Amino acid sequence: MSTDDGGWVPEHESTVRTKLLQKARKSPLVPVGLVGFVVVAAYGLYRMKERGNMKMSIHLIHTRVAAQACVVGAITLGAVCSMYKEHFTKQPPAGRQQ
Repeated sequence: MSTDDGGWVPEHESTVRTKLLQKARKSPLVPVGLVGFVVVAAYGLYRMKERGNMKMSIHLIHTRVAAQACVVGAITLGAVCSMYKEHFTKQPPAGRQQ
């Protein structure tokens, strides 16, 4: 007997991983935003020791703003792509002639 991994999963049995994969299939730019957030946050933590005379709170605020910009940029890009697909690549109905 083989098991079907792509089948239906009840809501109470879904895990964070399966929810993330479902979200990634619906909108592929969500993982891009998450990866950008993680990369910027990791870089900010790496650069923390070389921040010079900058206050810790200012450094953390700059890191947070950059990480949020990655997520907002990915969301905006996804919205623009979906608007383009919905409005510009849509074919006119077959019964109408202009």
